[in-house]
Amino acid sequence: MKKKITLVTLSILSSIFFSCEAQVKPNDISIQEEVKNYTLETVASDIAIPWGMTWLPDGTMLVTEKSGVLYQIKNGTKTEIKNVPKVYSRGQGGLLDIVLHPNYAKNGWLYMTYSSSEGEGEGGNTKLIRAKLLDGSLTHIESLYKATPNTTKGQHFGSRIAFDNDGYLYFSAGERGNHFVNPQDIKRDGGKIYRLNDDGTIPKDNPFVGQPEAKEAIYSNGHRNPQGMAKNPITGAIWAHEHGPQGGDEINIIKKGANYGWPVVTYGIDYDGTTISTEKEKPGIEKPIYYWLPSIAPSGMVFVTSDRYPNWKGHLLVGSLKFQYLELVKLKGDEVIGRQKIATDIGRLRNVAQGPDGYIYIAVEGKGILKIIPN
Repeated sequence: MKKKITLVTLSILSSIFFSCEAQVKPNDISIQEEVKNYTLETVASDIAIPWGMTWLPDGTMLVTEKSGVLYQIKNGTKTEIKNVPKVYSRGQGGLLDIVLHPNYAKNGWLYMTYSSSEGEGEGGNTKLIRAKLLDGSLTHIESLYKATPNTTKGQHFGSRIAFDNDGYLYFSAGERGNHFVNPQDIKRDGGKIYRLNDDGTIPKDNPFVGQPEAKEAIYSNGHRNPQGMAKNPITGAIWAHEHGPQGGDEINIIKKGANYGWPVVTYGIDYDGTTISTEKEKPGIEKPIYYWLPSIAPSGMVFVTSDRYPNWKGHLLVGSLKFQYLELVKLKGDEVIGRQKIATDIGRLRNVAQGPDGYIYIAVEGKGILKIIPN
C-alpha cells in the first residue's frame, strides 16, 4: 500500500513539474540575445528594493524603497525625505510608485501609492495619496483613494501610476490574492485599474458611475497584478502589463470599462500545476496585445522617446524580475514584432524610466539605480 501511495505521489509531482516546465507558446516571437553597445553607470547604490522613480524640474531624482523610505538623489548624494506615511510592509506591499503631476512646476503635487493599514480590519491594502515636497519633507499630504478591505495576505498590491493627455490619473491595484472574488466584481476593490481627477474626485464619465454599489473609480477590471503602466507617447493610450500566474504575463491597452479576464480567461496555470481556467479567449474579454509564456515577472515599463537610443526609440522597455534582464519589446503600431535582451543577468529589475536628460535609468534590487549610457 505504501509503495502504491509513493508511486501515485511521485506521478502527481512529476505531472506538476512537467506541466510547469512544458509551457510553450505557439508561434512566439523569440527573444534575441543582447548586443552590448552601452555601459552602465551607478547613480545611487545600496537601495534594497527600489520601486518607483521620478525627477523634479531641477534634475533631482526621487526613488521609493519598498520598506518605506523615499530617497532624494542629487549630485550623487542620497538623502531620506522626512514625513513619509507609514507603510504596511508585508510581502509585496510597501512604498510603491511615485509620479509628478504633469503641471508640477506650477502646482507642486507629487503622487504616491503604498500599502496602508488605514481602515478597518487587520492587514492592509493599496492607497493613493498626493503631497508636496518642502525642505526635504512631505507636506500637504492628501488621501485620494484607499482600497478595501484590508487583508493580511502579502501578495498583489500593484501598483503603478500614470497620467493621460487629458490630465486624468490612472493607478493599479492587484487583486490581493483573492482572485476568485475581487477582479470580476465591480462592487469590490482589487484587480482593477482606476481613473481619477487629479484631486481624487471621480470623473463623471467613468464607466461604472451610477451603477448600484459599484466602485465608481474603476476604469477597467479583470486584472491580476499590474506592476507596469505608461502612456503611449504617440496615441496617448494608457498601456499596462501585469503578472500572470505560472505563465501568461500580459501587455494590455487599457480601455474604458473593459474586462481583461482574470481569472475567467488566462494563458497560465496555477503554481501547483493545476488549471485555473481552460479559456484562453472569451466574448466580452479584452485580449492582450502580447503575453509571455513562460512568465518573465514584468515590473516597470517605459516607452523610449529619446534620440540617445536610435535602435530603441519608439519601442517599449520592460523589466524582468524572474530572468533578471531588461526586455526591449519592439513595436509596429500596437503590434509586438520583436524582443531583445538588455542588461542580461543584471539582477531583479524592478523599474525602468527615461530621465529628463534622455537617458534610460533602471532600478535593480540590492544594487540601486543604474544609468544606461550608449557607446
